[in-house]
Amino acid sequence: MPLPSRVTELAGFDLLLSVARLGGIGAAARAHGISQPAASARIQQLEARIGVSLVERSPRGSRLSKAGALVADWARPVVDAAADLEAGIAALRDERDSHLHVAASLTVAEYLLPKWLAALRTPAPATIVALTAGNSAEVAARVLDGEADLGFVEGPDLPSGLRAQTVAVDELRLVVAPGHPWARRRRVRPDELAATPLVTREQGSGTRRALELALAPHRIVAPVLELSSTTAIKAAVIEGIAPAVLGAHTVATELSAGTLVGLEVSGTDLRRALRLIWPAGQALRGPAADLAAIAARGA
Repeated sequence: MPLPSRVTELAGFDLLLSVARLGGIGAAARAHGISQPAASARIQQLEARIGVSLVERSPRGSRLSKAGALVADWARPVVDAAADLEAGIAALRDERDSHLHVAASLTVAEYLLPKWLAALRTPAPATIVALTAGNSAEVAARVLDGEADLGFVEGPDLPSGLRAQTVAVDELRLVVAPGHPWARRRRVRPDELAATPLVTREQGSGTRRALELALAPHRIVAPVLELSSTTAIKAAVIEGIAPAVLGAHTVATELSAGTLVGLEVSGTDLRRALRLIWPAGQALRGPAADLAAIAARGA
């Protein structure tokens, strides 16, 4: 059966025990970090709930009444047990917060998460972060299976059982080697791109899926090469194997250095959302909530 309301608030009983131990309301108030009037009011509220006088007040100070001494004896093991309960809960929270398992797609893992994890050191300096990188499908599976506390994906598809929040917007860039015939152009048509064998990521990649959706009105030919590493794809493009479409974050250095040339795809929106995901029905807490907030503000 539920506890009656007169005994569910333990702060008053804890204060009463301090009055018994320290010999007065003033000393008990100082021990609890509250003013003496506040302590007196709390004792009076406890007396009102119980219906008996607990403290005898006089010009020389305060002491427990006979009833107050009995209530204090009964309350002591309850308050001690509540303190043990709180200590156990705090230990569980500390254990939860000591490790954070994150799964992230390659773009996020390589180009965005490092600065987010550096910012996490401020609110959660003792947290050990374990990061697993993979494609968006693999990240979603890890979060669903409970292998990761939260994940970051770049694909448009999301399995049921997950919640998502957009934390950044990335744009896909068509890139070619400086010696490629397209390098002398500013843009290509989407039908040209769809008809050209590309170097692409593997199935399950968010980058590949976003490109397939953008080119869905056209017949897309099979890729010339499938690679699971963005670095390997860039190397293949630089070697002149074929063009590729990659996230703007991943090719910024090469475009600036001139080792890759970027082109526009006319009439096609190649922006895609980078999203935080976590299990539906669960709230992010502790370092997971801190990291989510950091990612959302782009820190």
